[in-house]
Amino acid sequence: MELKIAILAGDGIGPEVMAQAVDVLNAIAEKYNHEFKYEEALCGAHAIDAVGNPYPDATHDVCMRADAVLFAAVGDLRYDNDPTSPVRPEQGLLAMRKKLGLFANIRPVATFDCLIHKSPLKDELLRGADFIVIRELTGGMYFGEKHQDNDMAYDTDIYTRPEIERILKVSFEYAQKRRKHLTVVDKANVLASSRLWRQIAKEMEPLYPDVKTDYMFIDNASMRVLTEPRFFDVIVTENTFGDILTDETSCITGSMGLQPSSSLGLHTPLFEPVHGSWPQAAGQNLANPLAQILSAAMLLEHFGLMDEGAAIRKAVDASLENNVRTPEIQVEGGAHYGTREVGSWIVDYIRNN
Repeated sequence: MELKIAILAGDGIGPEVMAQAVDVLNAIAEKYNHEFKYEEALCGAHAIDAVGNPYPDATHDVCMRADAVLFAAVGDLRYDNDPTSPVRPEQGLLAMRKKLGLFANIRPVATFDCLIHKSPLKDELLRGADFIVIRELTGGMYFGEKHQDNDMAYDTDIYTRPEIERILKVSFEYAQKRRKHLTVVDKANVLASSRLWRQIAKEMEPLYPDVKTDYMFIDNASMRVLTEPRFFDVIVTENTFGDILTDETSCITGSMGLQPSSSLGLHTPLFEPVHGSWPQAAGQNLANPLAQILSAAMLLEHFGLMDEGAAIRKAVDASLENNVRTPEIQVEGGAHYGTREVGSWIVDYIRNN
């Protein structure tokens, strides 16, 4: 198979983890006789520095002519420490999602037995946890009307029926393919937008009689993903709640550096780790590349290359089992492996197994 992949490494640790994912893809292409063609493009703070826009038109063109986008992270301390800045790296990510029509963010959450000790949660709560969070990605407060002055600020949390129906359709269908359990997370006791979400979900329930559907307020859901993670199969929620909830789930995996995701919608699908740009660690060979590498596995599986995706997952599992890990998840007394060393080990494993 031939795939055209847009490479958006972004800021901070992005270029370092991206380099490892591309090396892994090249090893897969070599082993399985595929051809992956890459085209790099600017985004985030690097794009602001170069052209004044965190998601330039030229980058959008690269994404639109690609079969898939492999994205790393955006964010820079210069902008984090300046809340008055009118242009921010994160605006590029929001613009990319909007322009590509990426309304469904799919974030799998699962445990690695050899890393359960790295979680702050008890072993008996974690073992066997395996669920997906589906986050609506192009609506809500992140995209609603905004205002800020010295005395007042507001963000408008707006959703339309078509936006809600399409994300619920994706979620019901994912539940049908898994354990047939969907949890709709909202704040319907307070927010009008959430009441519309719940109303439409109730209307759609009869269309999926094989799926058990329940409803949970976001505050309760935030607690239960940590105290009863095995309860969940598929969670669907709106943009802001989904952003917070999916970061919280890093307590289950033991590290945000282990969580991949995909964003699907109207145009080119995008695959990215859930972690941020960690600018403080940039260039230090410390960042965990596994979430970026697992995002590459999700990319391949999206195009039906299941054996290839499985080969990457097997290599990642083997690296963890053999304690080939970056410092934040390494066992006490284990050898030191940096970003490059972990990536190289996984590449060698793929080539030799």
